[in-house]
Amino acid sequence: MCASALAQVPETGRWQELAFSEDALQQHTAVHYRQLLQELTDAHQIDDDDAMTERAQRVAATILRAAAILEPKVKNWQWELHTSSTPDIDAYCMAGGKMIVGSQFVRRLDLNDGELAALIGHEVAHALAQHHRETLSEARLINPQPESTLAILSERLDLELPLQIQLGSLSSIQETEADQIGMTLAHLAGWSSADFVSFYKKLQADDPLQDRARSHPSAASRVSMAKGMALLLALSRY
Repeated sequence: MCASALAQVPETGRWQELAFSEDALQQHTAVHYRQLLQELTDAHQIDDDDAMTERAQRVAATILRAAAILEPKVKNWQWELHTSSTPDIDAYCMAGGKMIVGSQFVRRLDLNDGELAALIGHEVAHALAQHHRETLSEARLINPQPESTLAILSERLDLELPLQIQLGSLSSIQETEADQIGMTLAHLAGWSSADFVSFYKKLQADDPLQDRARSHPSAASRVSMAKGMALLLALSRY
């Protein structure tokens, strides 16, 4: 078994109990990221729209500069962003800053650059807050076993619905936190808070019943939070 450590989430200050080292998780994630990129390359669905890739990377660069303000250590991460035309991907950021943005998702929601910044900010916030590391740590605590390695736990998280349900409350907390931190990052990067609100309204219109409600706050509550954050950020110290 690996030792646990206490940490605090940047900006929100929430305490986390984290197992596994940050380096170990980033190495594990990098292997899976490379495998995914190869699969998407074989399917001709990676970086297949130069304009979209350039746009996403340009917007992401502003978010990453803001991320380094909240958490200076991320300057040393090997950040990477690709776009993919597969309809199964909206956007995500793995531990250590490995990102993919779905070009079909961006087009379906007709996101402007400020709204795209809100999307990327949300995903970067997950990495910044070490949410993947926290989820794996919690999964290990639910059913502690000597053989609970990163690889085994990652596979269980993908395949076991009962475990996903048990972690649903934590996932919802993390999603709310990523919304909050993501909007803070986008604000720090200079994007308009009006775009944050319109982004969450577009999410609500795209998925009014919130198909992922077990792991996400309701679409309506996310819009409400975005409106509140827009007011707070107008008075922000940043």
